[in-house]
Amino acid sequence: MVCPSCGFEYHYEEDGFNVCSSCQFKWKDEDVKTGEERVYKDAYGNILQDGDTVMVIKNLKVKGSKDTLKQGTKVTNIRLVDADHDIDCKIPGFGNMSLKSDFVKKI
Repeated sequence: MVCPSCGFEYHYEEDGFNVCSSCQFKWKDEDVKTGEERVYKDAYGNILQDGDTVMVIKNLKVKGSKDTLKQGTKVTNIRLVDADHDIDCKIPGFGNMSLKSDFVKKI
């Protein structure tokens, strides 16, 4: 079992809790949810799925570039990933990018 907080694999037991050796997070085995699939939602609460088309709802600075991804940019055929930026996509003129679902609206 890995730590639900940081993912570190080594832990020890103390007072009925598992304690992470790295971050000191405490949890009980029954507190850990397993087998649950993550639900991805856009800024308005609509559920997103792989292959959806979304629109950017605000201007976003592109990291490592002076360019800006403009509000209203349409992004097709998204892929959902379990990461900080949970949408992988291709945007014409920008190439492969990762976006946060908080900054898009499902069309």
